[in-house]
Amino acid sequence: MIRTCETNKNNCNPEQAQSVAWQKTNERREEMTENGQGRYSYRATLANAQKVNWRIEDIIGDDKRLDFSKPFMPESLARVEPLGFLRANEKRALNQIRGAAYLGIFGLVEEFILPFVLDHARPQLHGDDYRVRALLQFAGEEAKHIHLFKRFREEFERGFGHECAVIGPPEAIAQAVLAHDPLAVALTILHIEWMTQRHYLDSVKDDQSLDPQFKSLLKHHWMEEAQHAKLDTLMVEALARGRSDREIEAAVEEYLEIGGFLDAGLKQQVGFDLDAFTRATRRELNADEKDQFSRAQLQANRWTYLGSAMTHERVLATLENLSPAVRKRVEEVAPAFC
Repeated sequence: MIRTCETNKNNCNPEQAQSVAWQKTNERREEMTENGQGRYSYRATLANAQKVNWRIEDIIGDDKRLDFSKPFMPESLARVEPLGFLRANEKRALNQIRGAAYLGIFGLVEEFILPFVLDHARPQLHGDDYRVRALLQFAGEEAKHIHLFKRFREEFERGFGHECAVIGPPEAIAQAVLAHDPLAVALTILHIEWMTQRHYLDSVKDDQSLDPQFKSLLKHHWMEEAQHAKLDTLMVEALARGRSDREIEAAVEEYLEIGGFLDAGLKQQVGFDLDAFTRATRRELNADEKDQFSRAQLQANRWTYLGSAMTHERVLATLENLSPAVRKRVEEVAPAFC
């Protein structure tokens, strides 16, 4: 709740109350940004990014091949085991289809992250040199990831033997997302970056059953995204600076609208995955099985791309720093995607 005046509540008018609340909100954001508490540094993040930088040629191609006898995705994300009407080889095929979609969707979202980061860097090219270099490194790595995932798709389709469609086209999705308030877009990117961290650390890193090559791709992606999450936190802070609570709340509503837009895409993706499954296994599910498949896989996708980020402690901490009310708002919405 907003406290109005601490000295004499009876003499406070609404305009004074709003002014005091706005000032306190911005003081909290300025303190968060400037005093170093919980703040990331462009300089340190750039240094870390340069340490972990890798080349596409070093992690894919030649003898580094996918093993289609193993699952690609951890069960906590794929959620194929509850589909008891599928045989073991069919569950593995679905798991691999989900893996192909996973990297395909990452490639898709990075198509709007790349121009957004460049647009954020451009106005201050003559400012903090570390900031400019860190953001350009961020953009360059996103371009590299897009290239990597295209290479992966080529190798996947050669080995899997069937095309697996992914929602798109990327240009249309980028246009729809980038039409929103820049703070809403930055929050969406923050959501994606911390989601990546959670998936790898909580589900992929210690799962020895996964294909080592696919796991390696996820690891190298995670290594660079760890720096991107820090940089995007700084972008969110910069874009929020000077905004009133009402403006922050409006931007968070737009972030949730972007989530709803992506959720509609996930429903379409489940249909694509079912079609790929049918072609790859040559098994036509009956109506009841299709219904179970669609419901289970939609919720699996929702958790993977929405719920796992909306409940991430770092995402919630950033929202809390912007305004406790917007953290509460996201916490109220998140259970639908878990």
